Amino acid sequence: MISPESLHLGMMLAETGMLEHAVTEVMAKPQLLLMTETSPTAKSAVRRHIRKWRHSVKRRLSNDCITEELKQEIALYQEAVQLTQHGFSQHAKGMIKQLEGKSEFYLAARRMLEKNMSQETPMFQSYFCNKWYEHLAASIKGAQQKELEAHKDKLLNELYQRIETYKTLENVEERGTLEKVGRLWDLASSKVTQSDVDLLKRFVAFLKDNQDLQDIAQTLGRMASDVDDPSLHRSPAEELQMVEEPADNVADDIVGVHQSDNLEKIVPNEIIYLAEPALEILFYKHFADKRLLTYRMQGMQRSLRKVKAFKPESKQVDIEKGPFLICVDASGSMSGFPEQCAKAMAYALMQIAVKEDRDCTVMIFSTDHICYELTGEGGLKEALNFLSYTFHGGTDLSPVLTHSIDLMGTDKYRNADLVVISDFIAPEQPKEVQAQVDDLKRQHNRFHAVNLSKYGNPKLMSMFDHVWDYHPSLMGRLLKRF
Repeated sequence: MISPESLHLGMMLAETGMLEHAVTEVMAKPQLLLMTETSPTAKSAVRRHIRKWRHSVKRRLSNDCITEELKQEIALYQEAVQLTQHGFSQHAKGMIKQLEGKSEFYLAARRMLEKNMSQETPMFQSYFCNKWYEHLAASIKGAQQKELEAHKDKLLNELYQRIETYKTLENVEERGTLEKVGRLWDLASSKVTQSDVDLLKRFVAFLKDNQDLQDIAQTLGRMASDVDDPSLHRSPAEELQMVEEPADNVADDIVGVHQSDNLEKIVPNEIIYLAEPALEILFYKHFADKRLLTYRMQGMQRSLRKVKAFKPESKQVDIEKGPFLICVDASGSMSGFPEQCAKAMAYALMQIAVKEDRDCTVMIFSTDHICYELTGEGGLKEALNFLSYTFHGGTDLSPVLTHSIDLMGTDKYRNADLVVISDFIAPEQPKEVQAQVDDLKRQHNRFHAVNLSKYGNPKLMSMFDHVWDYHPSLMGRLLKRF
């Protein structure tokens, strides 16, 4: 007789097999094969996306495919399995009556019960529950297969969309290497147009012509690694290693006796039942119930598993780097070359954030502020919206600075970098705000200012840890270009 635990195990095994088959089908698509064979970066991104999808779908197949009617039928099956032979004879008809109009097994079950009433077969309960189990397993597998097909179609559409975006942006930089521009589109599911490509190319070219901006961004990005605080040390990295583990399927030694249906390891005493015709049916009952006494074998097998890898003390410890919070002045006084510099600087920091797996949020401010999550699932779309925004209005630093300070007081923004890009033609901040900034500095948060004007307020900029001035004259830019 099959227990509820065996039913659950059977469902999990069927589910795993279906998932593996679906993953194999997806990876065998010609578009994906061509993409992954020609680009190691794309291959890594595709495999990472499929692993994430597989984990999500596995959880849904386990939970979402079982309808309420099917749950009730499984509960009835479990009740039938646990009944004694006498109890099953008394209650089976009433239990099956509850399946009428709800299960395809109802008619077959009723016919089996009616046939057994005249014969009273001792093994009928085991036979009946086995047939019921087969029906339940087929129903669950069918529901899982239908759900899996829908998820697989959705996955293929997402991957094709990402591949289309990847190919469209492949030549954004002159050398065509996506790593130089950043891996932002690996996170993007939005479709890009030729105008989007032209916009990104324009800022890549701008950063190339203004290398000083790129140097400032690189210097700023390295500061998160220089913090001396043991609480920011990353956990020891996990890596795959070959280890030896005990395994029941490796027949090295006999470690005991247990109940199973493994005829290869059966204890000789069990075979005695086959010598007597009257006891033979008892042997087959024990076999069906997996209750034959068999030798339990155990040995050591080598397998790959993730283990903690502690770094030697002589090596530099990895530091947990916090997010970038970039505040960009979008006032009318920033239009023109300062606007291009501000967007290019934010774009350069965004590349660093994606490369180092750090969050990056841009807030543009004038009389109000707007947030863009540049490293989220829709990061590419957010980045394009930010880069295409036109600067206008007045300058009001206080609201965005107060909001940023509130964010940096949370655990998410430990060891974070706040970068304000502005012409700093604004009044000095109140002493309360400066006191909050000083408190956050003591918690290893850093405050940076990128000044794009010769007329910035020195008292306003004095509250920042680091101030970079970048305001070359028009003549200087012309000389540099020609």
